[in-house]
Amino acid sequence: MSDVTVVPAERRVFIDKQNPTAYKALLAAAEAARAAAADAGLDRRLVELVNLRVSQLNGCAYCLNVHTRAALREGETTQRLGVLPAWRDTELFTARERAALALAEATTDPADAVVQEAAYALAREALTEEEISAAIWVAIAINSFNRVSIMSKHPVRPTPGL
Repeated sequence: MSDVTVVPAERRVFIDKQNPTAYKALLAAAEAARAAAADAGLDRRLVELVNLRVSQLNGCAYCLNVHTRAALREGETTQRLGVLPAWRDTELFTARERAALALAEATTDPADAVVQEAAYALAREALTEEEISAAIWVAIAINSFNRVSIMSKHPVRPTPGL
């Protein structure tokens, strides 16, 4: 076990608040990614699945909380949300969703060339070029927000009714 000094959450810098101009630019990029997804025909439920899968891989509690609520608002089912970490092992996701999820995972951890090429091959079979690009941009955006929230230790508070 290594000696690690843990900085309490209340002593973390909320980098989105500390540098609002940079955060506003990130928000604008995320808006553009969502618009690209909508223009390409990717529905908001699929965008939220990508946001959730990336946030699961990154371990971002704050973004998982935000995007779980968003997915539920968009009509996503608790069953599909519950099995999302094991999406490959179910019949619950369409070919388009599988392709977008594979791209999201490859975008989140791009170092594995074999995984990246397999994800791209799957995407080429199920998605248009516009959808591929949009799915990757959505994954890039949520990866950025994950890092903002993880490094800031944004708190997750109980939500009544959930």
